Amino acid sequence: MTTLQSVPTLGTHPASGFLPSRAETREQLSKASYDLLVIGGGILGISTAWHAAQSGLRVALVDAGDFAGATSSASSKLLHGGLRYLQTGAVKLVAENHFERRALSREVAPHLANPLTFYLPVYKGGPHGAAKLGAGVFAYSALSAFGDGVGHVISPAKAQRDVPELRTENLKAVAVYGDDQMNDARMALMTVRAAVDAGTTVLNHAEVTGLRFTRGRVTGAELKDRTDGTEFGVNARLVLNATGPWVDHLRRMEDAGAAPSIRLSKGAHLVLKRTSPWKAALATPIDKYRITFALPWEDMLLLGTTDEAYEGDPGEVSVTEQDTAQILDEAAFSIRDQQLSRDLITYAFAGLRVLPGGPGDTSQAKRETVVTEGRGGMLSVAGGKWTTFRHIGRTVMNKLAALPGQPLAEDMEPIDQLPRKLPLPGIANPNAVAHRLMADGPAPGPRMSADTARHLATHYGSLSFDIARLANDDPALAERIHPDAPEIWAQVVYARDHEWAETADDVLRRRTTLTVRGLATDGIRDRVEGLLRHRR
Repeated sequence: MTTLQSVPTLGTHPASGFLPSRAETREQLSKASYDLLVIGGGILGISTAWHAAQSGLRVALVDAGDFAGATSSASSKLLHGGLRYLQTGAVKLVAENHFERRALSREVAPHLANPLTFYLPVYKGGPHGAAKLGAGVFAYSALSAFGDGVGHVISPAKAQRDVPELRTENLKAVAVYGDDQMNDARMALMTVRAAVDAGTTVLNHAEVTGLRFTRGRVTGAELKDRTDGTEFGVNARLVLNATGPWVDHLRRMEDAGAAPSIRLSKGAHLVLKRTSPWKAALATPIDKYRITFALPWEDMLLLGTTDEAYEGDPGEVSVTEQDTAQILDEAAFSIRDQQLSRDLITYAFAGLRVLPGGPGDTSQAKRETVVTEGRGGMLSVAGGKWTTFRHIGRTVMNKLAALPGQPLAEDMEPIDQLPRKLPLPGIANPNAVAHRLMADGPAPGPRMSADTARHLATHYGSLSFDIARLANDDPALAERIHPDAPEIWAQVVYARDHEWAETADDVLRRRTTLTVRGLATDGIRDRVEGLLRHRR
């Protein structure tokens, strides 16, 4: 095991391809004049920046926290068509969602998306019958062109063989369908890389303290670097407010009298250790509209989610005792008690869904994207869902092209002429990548373990080989960060030098899975902070 004293020397050897320093990035942001400044580094802002740069615009992207540091890394980790939308007759929406899901999982990011079989249990006295759910999953799979198999119904005994913790009392049948899942933080980070590869200048941990105006029009922003307090500004012909739950806060910087445009719904999740293997996920109907999920994810079990109106400070959203009790109680409809022990919980997180303003139950509200233009010309985008993030980026670009006076249209390629399914960095067959990592291995020394190779392949794709080279050059970096997790120390150095990691949470919560596994100990946190201090 690497000693604490030796950590500061890790990863300090020269390497190519380093990111520019924060000071260099601030200087570039201050001196250049951008076509588009995107404020907000969640997946909506990231996707828009990516598409805008592809179209030929000069783009900057800033965020007060880390990329995907809020709701975009607090999702249910699903890429899905939205089975529940069929109840409202939204057939076209489900088909569009399936198109985006298939594009991501097969052509854009097959190294980051994983197919997942879902079991939908039908219990005696439940809100839906077996015939209705059987027809529903068949229609759902048909809208996906049966690309994930044909939705069908199986016996409780067959389902329990794949999910031993499935509760079988009063279980009549199990409907089966297919979707995909991901590590949302890693998907977002790879999209940041794609945006940068396309020409975007990015800076995280840079808070907007005010907007710049020219003759009443918003033409940039004043910022403060949260890492050292440096203040600077960015000029842009157009500013896009993609700050998610904070969208109205920024709108009030533009116009103090701006009326609220959104409402928020909190979704909480729990992460637990698994008591047995799970070969499928459970999607259990709670009532006519809501489903609770039990998802095998990162060798753990992810439970959730809640859906309730939230009116507090977005920066203080958290999982309450009431949330925890609700998630466990709802999970108990279909999961045995031994898997739901509170002692198994390793992590809990909550995010905020951004919904269009208006009355009604948040659980029935449409997950639609709203684009508005403010008095000073700032565009604000809010809402939507992870699965359609590329579509949302294209939607915003179409809005930019159609603005009155067309201020950017003459400088940008029409969105319909851009590559439709441009892949994210690292695209590769993860099985092939994992095999090669195990075959090559760190030298000298033992070959890379199978779980580490698989983890790298499914979180970095072909970029895993850059991490493997770090481990080959410095054997200390080939060691596991924690014995119970697949990550190695080379990932910390890589996150520091190539993935904009500034804080221990950036590394442990979003670039790796140590936090969600409950393994981010004080000692590990100290070592990570030591590595982050020793930049080139």
